[in-house]
Amino acid sequence: MTYISSRLAAVKPSASMAVSQAAKALSTKGIDVIDLGLGEPDFPTPAHITEAAYQAAKAGDTLYTAALGTLALRKAIVAKFSRENGLDYTTDEIIVSNGAKQIIFNALMATLEDGDEVILPTPYFVSYPEMAKLLGGKPVIAHCREEDGFRLTPEILDQAITPKTKWLFLNSPGNPSGAVYDETSLKALGAVLERHPHVLVLSDEIYEHIIFDGLEFISFAKACPQLKTRSLIVNGMSKAYAMTGWRVGYAAGPLPLIKAMATVQSQSITSVCSIAQAAGAAALEGSQEHIRTFRDAFQRRRDLVVKGINAIEGLSLRVPEGAFYAFINCAGLIGKQCPDGSVLSDDTAVTNYLLNEGHVAAVPGAAYGMSPYFRISTATSDEVLSEAIKRIAGAVARLKPAPKA
Repeated sequence: MTYISSRLAAVKPSASMAVSQAAKALSTKGIDVIDLGLGEPDFPTPAHITEAAYQAAKAGDTLYTAALGTLALRKAIVAKFSRENGLDYTTDEIIVSNGAKQIIFNALMATLEDGDEVILPTPYFVSYPEMAKLLGGKPVIAHCREEDGFRLTPEILDQAITPKTKWLFLNSPGNPSGAVYDETSLKALGAVLERHPHVLVLSDEIYEHIIFDGLEFISFAKACPQLKTRSLIVNGMSKAYAMTGWRVGYAAGPLPLIKAMATVQSQSITSVCSIAQAAGAAALEGSQEHIRTFRDAFQRRRDLVVKGINAIEGLSLRVPEGAFYAFINCAGLIGKQCPDGSVLSDDTAVTNYLLNEGHVAAVPGAAYGMSPYFRISTATSDEVLSEAIKRIAGAVARLKPAPKA
């Protein structure tokens, strides 16, 4: 007897979670490991948000909610899209789920037929291809280049589209690259998509408020209004409001798609935690002052890491424009010899070396569809990041030149 379906057998566990588990395994042996594998803010959830959840629980708001989400939260989301993004939606065009990942899962569950293609520009979030495969889709990798800012170009997009294409995924600011699409770039992609009316667009905008150097964020649906009825705009509370554990994500999209996603949700989780939804409404309707505080800290940490990594021979880091990650080019380390005599063959070997020799946990670029790179999270303190860079530099310094053939 087998317990695993053939569809699940093709799916890999989360690479970032696997790295964190490996770091924890070393920690249980008494080794001091700096875990930069997972990306979540190190700030507490703002107090007014937590207080709203407490008051909701005290008031007895502890029952099932509508599958789409509470009307109060959906009204707050509609107002947010109007206020911050210049987008008009009705509450029926909004859905709330257990985090942005479940939004994406529901959308694929509701729309994919076996063999439908999902275009994923590299580097992509680790869960995108695995969700597509789990639900019968076929990931189509659109290879982007560092010299293009890790952004999808119209030419690459046009080459990737086929009659079987169902979705294009975009992520701005991007995980892991930190790349941000400006209005011109989005309009250029939109011009390509206009020629292919069968393609839907999933725009993952979860890092919307974590954007640096005075850059302006623009939603895909705002840049390309002619494609709004083919676009699902995904967002959530996790990053901007330090609410990763609350599990509140949301999306806006065309009514038929949202209805289909609600059907999936009603037959799976029923609804999102009512208390967490009250907290989500308070987050969107309350003070936004903390967003600037968070952003300033993340930009300072980014600058610290950019300076530190670019000072290490064999590593380079293009300046991230948003999010809280560093996607580090380690091509200069491939082929180098470790103190134990082994040779660094790829970015997975590099991250294993950094974990075991430098005691810093990072995720290999292969998990994001792009090698040779590795990702570290910069969503931790300046002191921890400084120590991590010191350890990485020390481990790299102990490498020897590639052995002669």
